[in-house]
Amino acid sequence: MRASELSWSATEAWKGDQTKSHSANLVLYFGARRALAEQARFDELREIFPKAHILGCSAGGQIHNGDVVDDKITALAICFDTTNLKLVCEPVEDPDSSFACGTAIGRALKGDDLAGIFVLSDGLNVNGSKLVAGITSVVGREVSLTGGLAGDGADFSETLIGADDAPRAHRVAAVGFYGPAIRIGHGSAGGWDVFGPRRRITKSIGNLLLELDGQPALHLYERYLGEEDAKGLPGSALLFPLQVCNPNRPDSDIMRTVLAVDRERRTMTFAGDVPEGWIAQLMHGNFDRLSAGAADAARQAQYGIGDGESVAILVSCIGRRLLMGQRISDEIEAASAELGSKTRRIGFYSYGGISPHAASGACELHNQTMTITTFYEAA
Repeated sequence: MRASELSWSATEAWKGDQTKSHSANLVLYFGARRALAEQARFDELREIFPKAHILGCSAGGQIHNGDVVDDKITALAICFDTTNLKLVCEPVEDPDSSFACGTAIGRALKGDDLAGIFVLSDGLNVNGSKLVAGITSVVGREVSLTGGLAGDGADFSETLIGADDAPRAHRVAAVGFYGPAIRIGHGSAGGWDVFGPRRRITKSIGNLLLELDGQPALHLYERYLGEEDAKGLPGSALLFPLQVCNPNRPDSDIMRTVLAVDRERRTMTFAGDVPEGWIAQLMHGNFDRLSAGAADAARQAQYGIGDGESVAILVSCIGRRLLMGQRISDEIEAASAELGSKTRRIGFYSYGGISPHAASGACELHNQTMTITTFYEAA
């Protein structure tokens, strides 16, 4: 396996190592929504990489060479020696169609030698929990499933997915990896701290939260955020994610990000399920703890990866970037130190990451975490 990095900007066009472009069979790319919306960007990538599957999405910032950039499209071209690939894409009209979308992707990719799936999804019109459940219901839990939800910064306007074509909204794309040589590592960690009382989710429908402790969900959220931060919902809620956990399985805690609020109905829509009966608690961030979480995710993802060249896809959540501000490079540096110099890195800031849970092993949608997928091809 060999990999090379490229980047595009309005002043420099595509820049980077293109000497092995004809041998690349997978290109991953990430960029701002407005940049990716131009058909020309995909056309240029297709001309450079005529034989590769080209998969990408919009982001709230791109991770490139250890930095976070906004004015560039970043890309990683990979040449697998013996691993076979298959790229599929399915429409997702709204969150209610997420499970069906997942099952369609699972059926399209299922195979006896399927080793793993990397998925990129629309970040606003999907229930990530249902999407994951749909895929795993077909391929099984033993198949590695990782990826992320496309982002749009704090705008929450539109997210785009490209799958061997120009990026568009309302779709989910995934690439399957086949054969005995591929090794896929994964890790996900947060670093957020809980605060305030633990509350029970007393009324919810999938990813729609209606009541906490019998009170309107939005009412309680606004009370803790304060008047000024409450005015900025849903964007301001990125700084205060919600931790939810099954009271019968305390090791199953996961974080959820708010995607939308309905001020009239006093409800909140999250990126993934918030099941009735589960316990919820607000969270806030600490710079050092968030960076330590990124390092933890990298350590998890390195397990089982060999000493040769490998690649890492970093999917961090936009709330982490908004909170850390100029210190956002701290989490990239912490993860990079763990991954080492032989691992090429690329990534993006998202509305959610997809990875197996560190404790339970079940694949989940994770919000406000650093989620890392590593690829290595054995000889």
